[in-house]
Amino acid sequence: MEDPRDIRGWQRLSSGITTSGRLETQDPARLAALGVRHVVNLALDDHPEALAGEAGLMAGQGIGYTHIPIPFDAPEEAHYRAFAAALDAADGPVHVHCIMNWRVSALFYRRHREQGMPEAEARALMQEQWDPLASDDPRAKPWAKLVGPA
Repeated sequence: MEDPRDIRGWQRLSSGITTSGRLETQDPARLAALGVRHVVNLALDDHPEALAGEAGLMAGQGIGYTHIPIPFDAPEEAHYRAFAAALDAADGPVHVHCIMNWRVSALFYRRHREQGMPEAEARALMQEQWDPLASDDPRAKPWAKLVGPA
């Protein structure tokens, strides 16, 4: 099966990692068909575009599920640590999503940098979704602080 590029913010980072924005009811089956074994959701359950019953829908497809709800206006170091731990614990291909793929891309930027990826390469991957480090939007400030240089 080809990557479902119609999913909002779809991005393939490697053979074992895909990311996106919000998922819809048909997407758990599509992810399973791609071989995804674990999904990490960074969105809040009460967001109007959140997929209701996502954990159960993933379980129905044989996909493991981790939910790390990160308030968009208040990301914290603990959220990043939980994200990194979920990736490290995932068995097989993993898909990480939120609503717009902004939370996800920012956290992967930081992870890529910590793993030694050159800044320009990590930034280019993040910029496919957004760039909190270059944005003057006030909503980007807590993200720039979380993922930017110390």
